[in-house]
Amino acid sequence: MAKVKKEVRFESVLLIDDESIDNFINERVITTSYFAEHVIVKTSPEEGLEFLRKNIDHLPQVIFLDLNMKGHDGFWFLEQFQLLALENSIYKEKCKIIVLSSSISEEEIVKASANPNVFKYLNKPLTEKYLEAINL
Repeated sequence: MAKVKKEVRFESVLLIDDESIDNFINERVITTSYFAEHVIVKTSPEEGLEFLRKNIDHLPQVIFLDLNMKGHDGFWFLEQFQLLALENSIYKEKCKIIVLSSSISEEEIVKASANPNVFKYLNKPLTEKYLEAINL
């Protein structure tokens, strides 16, 4: 019996997390579950913003963002993303931000969830079940 090839849901996603093990696992879950064909990994909010600025013609449909990173954190990224979106609405139209964090701080969860650019808040680890529940 021939295997039926699953269709990939999204062309690309951007993963912003400073933990290399989390990035490895998340990238694997994203690709093996056919959530996205391409996973771009950036290990800091600054790198993530730079990627978005340089690739305006090929923006990722989904951005998975960790909150707690060394240096600038996920909240800083959200502020900077808002400024980008004010300059050009294509960012907000094309990119949906999903916070993917291990934070158990109620304050951080509420703050992230209330941000107008955050589509969804998920707790680490990323699972295929979480991905299946994402409807953009």
